[in-house]
Amino acid sequence: MDRVAYETFAKLEHTHFWFVSRRRIFFDVLDRLLPPPGPGRRVLEIGCGAGGMLGPLQRYGEVAGLDIDHEYVAHCRGRGFARVLCGSGYELPFQDGTFDLVCLFDTIEHIPDDEQALREVRRVLRPGGSVFVSVPAYQWLWSQNDRTAHHCRRYTARRMRRLLRHAGFVPTKTSYFNSLLLPLIVPSVLWQKVLDRLGRLPAGYNNMSVKLPAWLNRLFTAAMSSERWPLRWCSFPCGHSVLALARRDHG
Repeated sequence: MDRVAYETFAKLEHTHFWFVSRRRIFFDVLDRLLPPPGPGRRVLEIGCGAGGMLGPLQRYGEVAGLDIDHEYVAHCRGRGFARVLCGSGYELPFQDGTFDLVCLFDTIEHIPDDEQALREVRRVLRPGGSVFVSVPAYQWLWSQNDRTAHHCRRYTARRMRRLLRHAGFVPTKTSYFNSLLLPLIVPSVLWQKVLDRLGRLPAGYNNMSVKLPAWLNRLFTAAMSSERWPLRWCSFPCGHSVLALARRDHG
């Protein structure tokens, strides 16, 4: 990811509607679908970035983090998260069967071989352990924002389920999310693609660099966060992102 994107994300993780809402959605799903916490439960976040999810993950057990960026690892340790390592998703520096839960929050789209990375996740999970994944949706929404973030691909829910099965997981919940705002997002992205074609999109542009009025940020937060309630009963057929929870088989 470009340094400008890292710095922007670190500043906005506690206020921007996308970061705030996805946390509310993700942890509502995890709170409902994970087994009750037990003694000795261990959790790993791969691609932990600035560490915005490490604190909330502590409700599920002892948390470790991994990121490929040395500066982010140092930043997380400075925030008090001592169990954060620098490493690759292809060679996780942990023994087989170490963790009960592994989370990849908008991470796996950065990894060229996503199936290899998920097989490595399976290796460090205990039998019956869970993996949670979130990714951007729809290749046709590919834009400069994806290039700035160094994405390798975007996904559909079907593609994610197939990927998880190939890597040795049993999907238990797969859904699109950020669905209510999709009618606003699509024309915005298509307009960016037009400007990009015309050479009029600023270098390094990403959606997070657009400063929203406080009232609009609150409105978007309320809309996107509200999706956590229907997600308790159903899965959305479309959306700007995909989430998936899957269980490691016992093989």
